[in-house]
Amino acid sequence: MGQQAEQGSTPEIRSFANGLRKDWTAVTAGLTMTWSSGAVEGAVNRIRMIKRAMYGRANPDLLRRRILLND
Repeated sequence: MGQQAEQGSTPEIRSFANGLRKDWTAVTAGLTMTWSSGAVEGAVNRIRMIKRAMYGRANPDLLRRRILLND
């Protein structure tokens, strides 16, 4: 299946398959390790949501304060 993707006619799929092949150890580790980065992703998502809600309304100091005090 991997060779079909790498030799296919769609450039985007070929590029994606080649990228996976180049970093195969990271792909394998990501699928087999037991730990998760879900908590970090949740925190990043929360910060982005606050930033979007404040877009154009405040300076970085207020954004920082809101992120730190919003817990």
